[in-house]
Parts: sequence; structure tokens; C-alpha cells
Amino acid sequence: MGCVSNLPLMAVLISPGTPGRFVLQAIAVTFVGIALLLLFILGRRGLRRRYFHRRDLRVFALRKDWEGILSGSVPPESWRRHSLDSEIVEEMLFEGMEAAHAAGQWEEAVRLLNVLRTSGLLSTRMHEASEYGGWRKRRALVALGRTRAPEVVPVLAGALEDEDPETRVAAVRGLGGTGLAAAATEMMDRVVGRGLSTPGLTLQNSLLHCCQGRPEILQPYLRQAQGGAREMLSRVLGELATPDMEEDILLLAADPLPEVRASAARALGVARPVAALELLGELVKDKEWFVRLRAVVALGSIEDARVIPILIESLCDENRYVRLRAAGALAHMGPRLEQIVEKVIETRDRFALHAIISEIERAGGIAHLFGAISDPNRREEATATLMQALKAGQEQMRTAARGELRPVTALKPGKAGS
Repeated sequence: MGCVSNLPLMAVLISPGTPGRFVLQAIAVTFVGIALLLLFILGRRGLRRRYFHRRDLRVFALRKDWEGILSGSVPPESWRRHSLDSEIVEEMLFEGMEAAHAAGQWEEAVRLLNVLRTSGLLSTRMHEASEYGGWRKRRALVALGRTRAPEVVPVLAGALEDEDPETRVAAVRGLGGTGLAAAATEMMDRVVGRGLSTPGLTLQNSLLHCCQGRPEILQPYLRQAQGGAREMLSRVLGELATPDMEEDILLLAADPLPEVRASAARALGVARPVAALELLGELVKDKEWFVRLRAVVALGSIEDARVIPILIESLCDENRYVRLRAAGALAHMGPRLEQIVEKVIETRDRFALHAIISEIERAGGIAHLFGAISDPNRREEATATLMQALKAGQEQMRTAARGELRPVTALKPGKAGS
């Protein structure tokens, strides 16, 4: 009886033009959409499972014939007719070339590159990079960079002037992947000479790869570059500088751009020319804090007792990061810890003393001081230093107990933390 009594209500709901009919239609469409979406997901997963299964089988089969493919006894026509086989062989050749270059096996790398050439894979990629556009062109550009073949450089360089910024990025990545000096020259000709706009970090990494072991390529471009291009090239030189580039580093250290001066400080730590200590001693007094920070980091990498007074002076810097890096460098100078702590105490700078004691403790230097007490020749000096360190530690504990984040006064006026 209840079901019969509800029939008029259902008839009203599904009658044309009523709101209930629209609700039921919306529910039905939603269920159909969900069902179609689930079918699409399941179907796609099934197709991809089938594709990867086929790919695994072909990889196994091609691996068995790999030596024949490389030697030419298995003709390229037997696997070039199938797009999947061609894709697998190309990827295997790229991986083998990268492994050969990393291991320094140049003959093996040339052998694999010759297979790319004779099979026509290299020509196909060069054609795609020249004639196509969009994602297909970008994929071809990156693939050409993996070949490290000299003949691909003009094709990649031409793509640097493409209107699409993503294509230019792919071209820069491809040129960087070659690792060739000619690729670096092409990039710098367009960036420095023509003012071509490319993402700085991608270009910097590519230049680092291409100029590795031959930083002299950068010198003529660095002298004429301006603005952002000069900053980028100086960062590259900071990673690759050599001692015979002292004159160029000296010019960079006096540059009006602070980022260039900071890169000069890094270059001094890498190249370590004769005048490195003198130049770094000037850069630790720079008005820009990050220039001083780079200079302190460079000084910390130089194993020379003459850097100690400069680092102790940097312990009193107004910037917290500079003080911490200076303290970290000093804390790792084990045989001279006693003298270093004494010199820091003489500065009467509480921030400097707390920084060096904290870094010594973090670096395990307190145990070194305990060991020095057992040496009759160093006992008195080490004992005095250790006592001062313990007093500084007690002061830090009192400060923490009072809930203060930092000391509110300094023994040396005018030295505030940042």
C-alpha cells in the first residue's frame, strides 16, 4: 500500500519541467561521468601495463644482441623499422656514452657515438631539432646534448634564438650537455654579445660544464660583460678559477657590483694565487655582508696561520652569519686552539667569545683541550684556556636560564649582533 501511495509522488518528480526531474538527471549524469572516468583510468593503466611489458621484453631481446648492434653484425634496418626498438636502442646508447665519459673510457664513447651516426639516429634528432617545434623540438635538443657530438653544436646554437623561452632553455641544456668549448663560446656570444635572455641558473650550470678545466674561455667575455651577464660569468669563474688568473680576479675584487666581488672572494679560495690573503683581507672589510661572508668562507679553506688574525677580526663582525662562519673556520684549527681562544678573549667581545666556544664544542675541540692538559709543555696554557671556555659556557647557561635569546650587553661597545 505504501509503494502504491508513493507512485503519484514519483510521477510528479519525473514529470517534465519539475525541479525533481532536473535533480534526477543531474544524478544520472554524475554517475555516468564517474563510471566513464573509472573506465578511462582502468583502461589507461591496462594499456601502460601492456606497453611496459612489451618494452621489458624488447629490452631483454636487444640486450642479447647488443654486441651485434654495436659491431654492425645486426643491421640497423632490423631494429630501426620499429619505433619502440629504435627508442630503446637510442636510450641504451645515451646511457652507455654517459657511463663511458664518467669513467674516462673515451674509445668506448666514440664507438657508441659512431653507432648513433651510422644508424641515422643522430641525423633524425638533428632534423627534429631543426624542422619541428614544441615539445618534440625540445626533446630533440636535450637528446642532442647527450650525444656530445661536435656537429650538433650549430643546431643547438640556432635554437638559442627561438621565440619560445622553453625552447631556448632546452637549447642551453643541450649545449651544456655536450661539455664542449665550442658550445660555451656559442652561448656567451649570444648572451654577452647580443644580450640574449635566458634563465641565469640554467645558463650558469651549462657554462660550468662546458668550461670545466678551461676557464680561460671566460676571460674575454668577462671583460666586456655588464650587469647581470657579468655577475653570472663571475659566478662561473668563481668555481673554476686557476692561480694564473690572478690579474682577472684582482679586477673582479675591485668591481662596483657586490655580487662580482663576492664571486672574486670565492675564486680566491679556489685558485689561491700569491696575493690571495692580501685580497681576502680587504674583502672581509667590504660594506656588503655577503661579500664579507664569502671572503671568510674562502679564508677558512686556506690552511695558513696568517688567516687566523683576519678570522679573529671577522669574529667581531656586525653580521651574525659572518661571525659564525669565522668561528667555524677557527674551531677546526686544532693545534692552535689555545692561542686562538686567548686572542679572542683579548678582543673583549662577548659575541665573539660565545661564538668561538660554541663552535669549538661542536667541533669536538674541548676534548682536544683536555688532551693538551696532559702535555707538560702545554699544560698551563691549555688549563687557562679550558677554564675560560668553561666560564663562557656557564655564562651561556645562565643566559638561557634567564630566558634570554642572546646576551644583552657586550664587553666591546659598538659590536651588536645582526
